[in-house]
Amino acid sequence: MSHDLSSIQIEVDASFLYALLAEHEEDENVAKVFREMSEIEMGHALAFLKSKGLEQSDLPQPSGRAKTLKKIGKIFGYDYVLGVLLDTEKGLSAGVLRARKEQQLKNSISDTAHVSILRNLLHANKKIAGSSLVRFEKRHRNVGGNAIRAAVLGGNDGLVSNFSLVMGVAGASVGSGSVLLTGLAGMLAGALSMALGEWISVKSSQELSENQMALEAEELEINPEGEEQEIALIFMAKGIPEEQARTMAAQIMENKEQALDLLVKEELGINEEEMKGSAMEAAYSSFFLFITGAIIPVIPFFFTSGFLAISLSACASALGLFGIGAAITLFTGKNVWYSGFRQVVFGLAAAAITFGIGKLIGAQL
Repeated sequence: MSHDLSSIQIEVDASFLYALLAEHEEDENVAKVFREMSEIEMGHALAFLKSKGLEQSDLPQPSGRAKTLKKIGKIFGYDYVLGVLLDTEKGLSAGVLRARKEQQLKNSISDTAHVSILRNLLHANKKIAGSSLVRFEKRHRNVGGNAIRAAVLGGNDGLVSNFSLVMGVAGASVGSGSVLLTGLAGMLAGALSMALGEWISVKSSQELSENQMALEAEELEINPEGEEQEIALIFMAKGIPEEQARTMAAQIMENKEQALDLLVKEELGINEEEMKGSAMEAAYSSFFLFITGAIIPVIPFFFTSGFLAISLSACASALGLFGIGAAITLFTGKNVWYSGFRQVVFGLAAAAITFGIGKLIGAQL
C-alpha cells in the first residue's frame, strides 16, 4: 500500500473493527453506537479518498492487521478488539492529522477524539443500561490493547534478556553444558523477578487503596458535615447549581455506604472493580510470559553444541524477535516488515555486544 493511502487504510480498519464489534455485541443499543462509529470512520475514509481525486472503487480492503484482530476476537473474545481499538486512538488521530496537513484540509474535532466520541454516544443514549456503560469503561481500562501489549512485551523481555545472556556466555567459549545451565538459570531468575515485581506492584496498589478507603470511612464518621460539603463541591464541579448540589449531597449522606462509594470514586479516584484483580494471577501471568520468550534461545543447546547451537539459537531468536515486532504493529499500525526487522536488528545488536564482551572476557581467562 502506498504512503498516500495509509491514512485511508487507518480509517477503513477502524470502520471494519467497529462494525465487527457491532455484529458481536449483545446489547442492541450499544451495537447501534458501534455502527455509528463505523459510519463515522468510513466517512473519514471516503472524504480523504475524494480529496485525493480517487473513486470509491479505490477504497482499500481491511488490512492484515485488522483481520488478525478479528481472529484474536474470535479466539479470546471481542473485548480484546475493543481494547486494542481504543488503545490505538493516538495512532488513528496521528494518521488523520497527517493526511489533513498533506491535503491542506481543515481539522475536525472528531479526528483526535475517537474514544471521547464513543463515550459520549454511549452516555447520550438513554436506552443503554448502566451495566453496559460500566462494562465499556472496564473494557477501556483493563482489557484489549493493554492485555495484549503486556503479553507481547513480557515475551520480548524474556527473549531479549536471555538471548543476550546466552550469547555472552557462549562468547566466552565455555562448554555447552554451562551455556545451557546459564540460560535456564537466567530464564528462571528473570521470570521469578518479573513475577515478584508484578505481585508487589498489584499488592501495594491494593493496600494503598484500602488504606485510603479506610481513612475516608473514618472521616465520614468523625466529620460528616465536612464530607457532605465535599460531596456538594463534587456535584458543583460537574456543573450542578449550588443549591441543587447541596440538596443532593444531603440526600446521599442519609446512606453512609452510598456516600462512601461516591467519595471513594470521585475524591480518591479509586475504582473498586480494579482492586479485585488477583496479585497472584498477575504474578503467574508475568512468570509464564517471560518464560515463553526466554526459552527460545535456550532450546538449541538441549540438542546440540558449539557453533551450530549458537547459530540455531540466533536464528530461532531472530524469528521470535520478528514475530514480536510484527505483533507490536497491532497497536502501532506500522508496516509489519519494518517493525519486525527493526526488532530483529535491535535484538541481534544487543546479543552481538554481549557475545563480544564474552569473547573478551573468555580470552583473559
